[in-house]
Amino acid sequence: MISDPLLLAAALLAVMFLLLLSGLWIGFSLFATGIVGMLLYKSGLPPAISIWGKIGGLMANSAWNTLNSWALSSLPLFVLMGEILYRTAISKKLMSGLAPWLSWIPGRLLHVNVVACSLFAAISGSSAATTATVGKITYRELSARGYDKGLALGSLAGAGTLGFLIPPSLIMIIYGVLADTSIGQLFIAGIIPGLFMGACFSGWIALRVILDPKLVPQRKESYTAMDRMIAVREILPVVLLIGLVLGGIYTGLTTPTEAAAIGVLGALGVAAWFRELSRESLRDAFLATVRTSTMICFIIAGAGFLSQAVGFMGLARALSEYIAALGLPPYALIFVVAVMYAILGMILDGISMVVMTLPIVLPIIVQAGFDPLWFGIFVVIMVELSQITPPVGFSVFVLQHISHEEVPFILRNSFPFFLVLLLVTVVLTVFPDMVFFLPRHMLK
Repeated sequence: MISDPLLLAAALLAVMFLLLLSGLWIGFSLFATGIVGMLLYKSGLPPAISIWGKIGGLMANSAWNTLNSWALSSLPLFVLMGEILYRTAISKKLMSGLAPWLSWIPGRLLHVNVVACSLFAAISGSSAATTATVGKITYRELSARGYDKGLALGSLAGAGTLGFLIPPSLIMIIYGVLADTSIGQLFIAGIIPGLFMGACFSGWIALRVILDPKLVPQRKESYTAMDRMIAVREILPVVLLIGLVLGGIYTGLTTPTEAAAIGVLGALGVAAWFRELSRESLRDAFLATVRTSTMICFIIAGAGFLSQAVGFMGLARALSEYIAALGLPPYALIFVVAVMYAILGMILDGISMVVMTLPIVLPIIVQAGFDPLWFGIFVVIMVELSQITPPVGFSVFVLQHISHEEVPFILRNSFPFFLVLLLVTVVLTVFPDMVFFLPRHMLK
């Protein structure tokens, strides 16, 4: 039996990582970690039959209470919407529709990566889907036109992470459920940081091209005003779908779940508009949605049980008191948490990172005086960082599959965009009103 809370927390972390390194499913690892923690807990546990009954009851109750959420029902709907659009020609339309409008900016069509990822992020909610969908078209086009491959891949790696920050976001839904924070407010709070991050990515691309003009082809493409007006028709369905999904949430007319259902209908309409609504594509979209949603919900159930176990053992309270006793200034605490997430991002995927750490980290952050809404956006950016960090940076592997380039080459060219993400994190920490401005003014 272990009586010291800090020693027990260290033991649980060791057990968790051993289970993950063994290849056990993440959901099972979370459940097993909670069980081990309760068995190690010293506070007068009853005999074996009683403790296993207590663990079984806690496991059933926590899984039911965590998954029995109306807000969580929006998750499979948003996944389905993204899967339907993933199987349409929407990425090709984005490329042809945006090119005439971005050709005058330093870096020219490289900015299509940023804008297209921002638009697709607003109808997908997944970083991997955003990177894959946009990258499959833009990288091939940019390479054929003579743009630098490294900068094209780096911009895709950075901009693809916007799929988690620009709403609707799967990570925001999961965070909102686990942290008991309004998902609608999280969606609204992510708009300004998402647009600011996209502007920073474009700013870096423009600066790189100004310093080294050879990164883009020397022959400039010219477009007339008529070309630009015609191009609007290519991206109009996307813009309308974004307005349909997010407009209802921001105006308060729909909940995120209702907006997700409307988004699925809109995605079906877009697919029909592009004449790509077939029985095969629908079947593939539904099957992919079931696989993804089941995986995420199993992880969430395991995280719910671990959270309940941590509360039962008093670890969150003990760790909060220990951190408070250290007397760390709030910014120093955030720095420590950011370093922790950066390290975890090297070995865990984003969803696992959130559900594993939130039961312990959130009480400490709230006690230090930070708002859970702001911390939700902070966590989303930390998850974005994990998408382009070795060795488990999922976006890196997506781009490697698309480009057939070596992983070190992709990582090297993604590193400047990793630094941009860190810069955005610092700015949001120093100026938290970037997160609170829209929720305060739009939800009055």
